[in-house]
Amino acid sequence: MIDKKPAIAAKDLEIAYGNVVIQRDLNFTVNSGEIFVLMGGSGCGKTTVMRCLTGLKAPAKGQVYLGSVSVWEADQKTKDQLAHKIGIVYQSGALWSSMTLAENVELPLGEFTDLKPDEIRELASLKLALVGLSGFEDYFPSEISGGMKKRAGVARALALDPDFLFFDEPSAGLDPITSSRLDDLILELRDSLGTTMVLVTHELPSIFAVADSCIYLDAQTHTMIAAGDPRRLRDECENPKVRAFLTRGEKK
Repeated sequence: MIDKKPAIAAKDLEIAYGNVVIQRDLNFTVNSGEIFVLMGGSGCGKTTVMRCLTGLKAPAKGQVYLGSVSVWEADQKTKDQLAHKIGIVYQSGALWSSMTLAENVELPLGEFTDLKPDEIRELASLKLALVGLSGFEDYFPSEISGGMKKRAGVARALALDPDFLFFDEPSAGLDPITSSRLDDLILELRDSLGTTMVLVTHELPSIFAVADSCIYLDAQTHTMIAAGDPRRLRDECENPKVRAFLTRGEKK
């Protein structure tokens, strides 16, 4: 359920590699319990912005707030505590190939909790069941489909019960039916857990299926040129670049 309490905020954010500016003047807020999409064409810096929001890439300027904490001004102890509240689902799934699905989910639980081995195993099974993978605990990543690998990646990201869940191109490499099922899972998790989610994607079906709000990152001007409900932007946005992005594939 969305409330209007800010969960994530970017303030005058600029992200660069050396002298090369990727995105500048980013100002946006993600409300608690919201599914927020970073969208735009290839090369606009969507994933780089996500890395900045999650504490993996320092900004050149500006601030990122998770709750009331300024991520890049916090001391190391606070950053470490904050990291446990963040779950990331990587584009490839990023599962350890030599570990079973249960062992992949158990890894952060073993590293960052004081739970006993049997408690960790039980919790890992619960997380896998939550994403529809009950009974697959002892399978290796090579033994399951691409869609199941994505779900297993979600289970691992949920291991520490994060307040914030980030997805990097979750539908990449999936067929339309599998992608739609993953969208359904994202909605189910948001509704059942109340987790605030940020997705990086350029896939229109996913954007329209799950996004409560979004920003459009432009590769040419290196900044955001639209923000709001993607359905409203599709129908009402006056910027032709944004309209073209959100209506591509539609019959004229």
